[in-house]
Amino acid sequence: MIDRAEASAALAEIDEMVRRVRQSRIYNLASRMMVMWGVLVFAGYLLTWLVPRHATVGWIAVYAAGIAGSAWLTVASRPRPGVRSFDLKTLLAFAMFIAFGIFCCWLGHFGPRQLGAFWPIYFMTMYAIAGLWFGHAFIAIGAIVIALTLVGYFRLGDAFDLWMAFVNGGGLVLGGLWMRRS
Repeated sequence: MIDRAEASAALAEIDEMVRRVRQSRIYNLASRMMVMWGVLVFAGYLLTWLVPRHATVGWIAVYAAGIAGSAWLTVASRPRPGVRSFDLKTLLAFAMFIAFGIFCCWLGHFGPRQLGAFWPIYFMTMYAIAGLWFGHAFIAIGAIVIALTLVGYFRLGDAFDLWMAFVNGGGLVLGGLWMRRS
């Protein structure tokens, strides 16, 4: 028989292990998505820098591929049949987040350069906020990409899109690979 203190300590160890496994699963899925989105975003900014007149079509392709890839990764990473990792509330929250970003862009009458800075800052702010629940790696990745985006926006001229390919796209890839080690 074990006494009350030993039972309490054993339950605390089990809770800690469950928390660490849950965080590991979240980091695994997030790292895969970050690498995928990083490669796509890198391609989008590179296309914008190389062939600016085709940027709109390129970004639509980036978003379509990213959304499809995110859905596939989410479904493929289910822990077991019958356990949902992506539900209607999550989809609606993401749709509301995107709609608000589009509204801000419409209200602000952003040009291409402002859009190139707004969306990374907007998404990285959400990564940093997610870090309050899911771990400090999200906060660090978000803060670094935001800071480097602002540096490029205020200090670089025509090379801003090339800068953003490496900062935003490369930052997401490196952040995703870093999270795999966590």
